[in-house]
Amino acid sequence: MKFATRAIHAGQEPDPATGAIMTPIYQTSTYVQESPGKHKGYAYARGKNPTRVALEKCIASLENAKHALCFSSGQGAEDTIMKLLRPGDEVVATDDLYGGSYRMFTKVFAHYGIVFHFVNMQDAQDIRKHINSKTKLLWVETPTNPLMKIIDVRACASIAKESGLMLVVDNTFASPYLQNPLDLGATMVMHSATKYLGGHSDVVMGAVCTNDEKIYEELAFITNSCGPVPGPMDSFLVLRGLKTLHVRMQAHCKNGKEIAHFLRQHPRIAKVHWPGFEDHPNHAIAKSQMRDFGGMISFTMKGDSMEEAFRMASSTKVFSLAESLGGVESLIGHPASMTHASIPKAEREKSGVSDSLIRLSVGIEDVEDLIGDLKQALDVK
Repeated sequence: MKFATRAIHAGQEPDPATGAIMTPIYQTSTYVQESPGKHKGYAYARGKNPTRVALEKCIASLENAKHALCFSSGQGAEDTIMKLLRPGDEVVATDDLYGGSYRMFTKVFAHYGIVFHFVNMQDAQDIRKHINSKTKLLWVETPTNPLMKIIDVRACASIAKESGLMLVVDNTFASPYLQNPLDLGATMVMHSATKYLGGHSDVVMGAVCTNDEKIYEELAFITNSCGPVPGPMDSFLVLRGLKTLHVRMQAHCKNGKEIAHFLRQHPRIAKVHWPGFEDHPNHAIAKSQMRDFGGMISFTMKGDSMEEAFRMASSTKVFSLAESLGGVESLIGHPASMTHASIPKAEREKSGVSDSLIRLSVGIEDVEDLIGDLKQALDVK
């Protein structure tokens, strides 16, 4: 089946009790057993819930994966992946990444003896210099958050394979509609399902997909043991959101393209980061591993002033000043003081995240309204 059909139907059957076309919200903590230890696959809801299972099957289908697991948040998904590691293990991660990931790596797992190296991966071959006998995992975002850097997943997969490493790709910015990292050789693909998968800014969730049976079993064991699972209502909301993922992503991409070109021509804008520009670093790689370029954009204003960035970000009327991304509504944010505030200033600036950088999550409103809003906000002085 094609993507749009799988988004609506994968993992879902009419309710056997009533024929309901929508997967029921199984709001239960436990299940009656026929005899001690004998049940119909469900014993306690931390381990499995039918609504969550339907969602996991649908996400797995969209990522061309054998297995998927859902979590109470994207950070819950990352936390579970990190628990595959042991003290002394090392991780090579991209240097431009979500601030919450950086905080978890450096403020939580570093205390357990795991060593992290943050590397500019735009030339994937540079990764090799940071791999040693203790390296166990490569952590990649592409496009990255917030500078939209493009990392060659195929090249990373080749390096990981020859070095015996796991490769995790955070696919949140692209979504499975635009990019399927497992098809490019990744070991695992993770999502903050809060974003494009849910799509309506009304749920917090994470997901991990893999084709590796052993890794899936380990992740499932950790999930059941530690309990970072989403509830059935949240699972239902993301399952519903997935049914429109393809049409939403088409609108995000269309609006994103028009807004990226508008910003690039505006006299007050110094630089626009959007992988659809032919001169964007690694644009050719983006074309080869993505189906379109998405609705995430970041830019800096001339003069590189934080005050100007604050003023502009606080002056929009259709774009809402808020953290997160991937919803139907357009959001504007200031990474240095919001999503990436946990990264020390020196580290942010080393990766290119300046104090004047503004990030847009372009929604699916009428693009003329969005451009008009940005125009008036850029005129505020």
